[in-house]
Amino acid sequence: MGYRFLEHATDAVVELEAPTLEGAFRMAGDAAVYTTLDPGSVEAAETRELRAEGKDLEYLLFSWLEEVIHLLITEGFAVRDLDPRISGGPGGYRISCVASGEPMDLSKHGFKVEIKAPTFHDMVIREGGGGTYMRFLLDL
Repeated sequence: MGYRFLEHATDAVVELEAPTLEGAFRMAGDAAVYTTLDPGSVEAAETRELRAEGKDLEYLLFSWLEEVIHLLITEGFAVRDLDPRISGGPGGYRISCVASGEPMDLSKHGFKVEIKAPTFHDMVIREGGGGTYMRFLLDL
């Protein structure tokens, strides 16, 4: 795992470092998937497209996590792999992604917990020094 979960009494706090911004967003999405189910039990049988926008990287991360959670919880699509692509820059970012997976089967995919929403609480994104650092909280 390129991410780690920090101790928190009721929610999931994720911290990660990646060599690229897209890699960091991929890991953030992976952390949301791992919080919900066992991605190793999911077959890459189908694909779905995700899109998100944000006026800055924090809003993009929030919107991205909302889309991943919506795909998992609302649409019932178990995600195996995410392949995000980021475009734009200061003043507005976009992310487009192809997600592979299959329809959710609660017993097969080891469903763990439902994520209610991402939050801006304690959200940090830093670029530089050869990589991207992120920390964010998922409300469970």
